[in-house]
Amino acid sequence: MVSGGRTGDRMIPLSDSIRSRQTPWVTYTILVLNIGIFMLVSVAGVVDYDQFVLTYGLIPFRVMRSFDIEAISDLFTSMFLHGSALHLAGNMLYLWIFGDNVEDALGHLGYLLFYIIGGLLASTAHILAAPASTTPTIGASGAIAAVLGAYLVLYPASRVRTLIPLGIFVRVALLPASIVLGVWFIFQLFEGIVSFGANADVGGVAVWAHIGGFVVGALLARLIVPSQDRTSWE
Repeated sequence: MVSGGRTGDRMIPLSDSIRSRQTPWVTYTILVLNIGIFMLVSVAGVVDYDQFVLTYGLIPFRVMRSFDIEAISDLFTSMFLHGSALHLAGNMLYLWIFGDNVEDALGHLGYLLFYIIGGLLASTAHILAAPASTTPTIGASGAIAAVLGAYLVLYPASRVRTLIPLGIFVRVALLPASIVLGVWFIFQLFEGIVSFGANADVGGVAVWAHIGGFVVGALLARLIVPSQDRTSWE
């Protein structure tokens, strides 16, 4: 199964230096929804998990073949499903650290629309990269990648407390957001290029959803937020 989760991150963010100016209600709601759905579906077992993923996960071939409302709705529902506790935890960590500040910049309603649009376009990028894939894709990674792209544009000089694995040792360093998120994107892009020609149905990470989401988020942030306002938040 293609999880849509993140690849093995080389640097793991722990916190950032910018505090929210308002309560990030939308970010909190998205966190609760993702965790709640995972607990109900994967932990409590209120439904058959595999069938649930087949029904509500994103299957590129199904979208390309039928292109009806049911298939297209999978672009939305797949954003709130996760394949494992680790998959969920990784996504929610990034959303917790970076989502509140992007919500600050865009406002509650603007951020909600941004998150949904970013996730839908990220899923579209995955479909275009693997249109014949019949493997379900799930996860909030595409939408969260859009949040990361927007954060890079809005707060490039923000400091991110980052865990850096060095073999059997680890180091915690305070790095500019431009480095942490820039390195993250470069690795995604590299893996995306390498993935061309690979069998899309062997499972793994929907890396083009990450790439597409990040680019969309960065472009939307530049279009929505005036440059003078972006500078004042650095």
